[in-house]
Amino acid sequence: MISRIIKDENVRRLARMLDEAQRVVTVCHMGPDGDAVGSSLALAHVLDRLGKDVRCIIPDATSSLLMRLPEAKEMVDACRHPDFARTLLRDADLIFCLDFNDPARVDRLKDALLAAKAPKVMIDHHENPSDFASVTISHPEMAATCYLLFRVLCRLELLPELDATAATQLLAGILTDTGGLSYNSSDPELYVVVAELLRHGADKPMLYKLLFNTVSENSMRLNAYAVDRKMEVHHDMGAALIALSRAELNRYHYSKGDTESLVNKPLAIPGVVYSCFLREEEHYIKVSMRSQGDFPVNEICAAHFGGGGHLNAAGGQFQGTLEEACDAFRALMNENKKKYIDKK
Repeated sequence: MISRIIKDENVRRLARMLDEAQRVVTVCHMGPDGDAVGSSLALAHVLDRLGKDVRCIIPDATSSLLMRLPEAKEMVDACRHPDFARTLLRDADLIFCLDFNDPARVDRLKDALLAAKAPKVMIDHHENPSDFASVTISHPEMAATCYLLFRVLCRLELLPELDATAATQLLAGILTDTGGLSYNSSDPELYVVVAELLRHGADKPMLYKLLFNTVSENSMRLNAYAVDRKMEVHHDMGAALIALSRAELNRYHYSKGDTESLVNKPLAIPGVVYSCFLREEEHYIKVSMRSQGDFPVNEICAAHFGGGGHLNAAGGQFQGTLEEACDAFRALMNENKKKYIDKK
């Protein structure tokens, strides 16, 4: 048994919306990770089994590894098919907003999402949700949106529709957002849900190999270069920094997802409490941070890089050059040490 955390009124309203809707669209955040993709695919699969006409929209491309998840190739990439994505939103009877808390997180789809007349349902686990959805199911204490979505499906009495495909998709999101249950995963009920997904046929061995033990040669060489040549370890500050320029990324034929776990690697070094990875994009610097214990990288990303996230995993953006972004992070290290480390 797991606790009932979702408000009864939200369950009743969502059930009514599903009864009245035929054309359903799911949309997730830009830069879709395993939790965004997994929750989108799983919900679409379950609703398809109910006879709904369901389409999944992703704002931009996801990694080649996540594209190997069951049914992932059926997702509509709004970067490649912008008019089709906007038409789907316009014509939908119901829109599910999964794994994001603000319309800005869908990037170029924001205006189309807000203009859509269909009621919107937010299912998400990030803090400070915006008030744009007809039904908001937001629980930041949940390890993953897929974990929360499983609870939603249970409350809607849709567990009989959860087959091996949907169970695998949900487990993919849980595993990616917890690093294979290695962090943000101390909730005992999380393991009850994982066990239930396994009972429903989730392919855990396949997911572990795909998500944690599969890497292209280019990605392996890029990550090795980054650790060997670009990693700064500031032992006195409990911090580490890796920064990669666009030229360096291009040298190793970078594709989306190739540096997915790079930010985590310095945390294996004794004394490193938090790690920052800066990646140069076309018009901004992508900021990714990870930490251990109670060090709140979400607060740092929110305060200094226009982002946010979870206690131990967060991100944001920096407007400027890569060198300026590195300088900005280095300038914060002493402040972070005094505020978060020395006070212990």
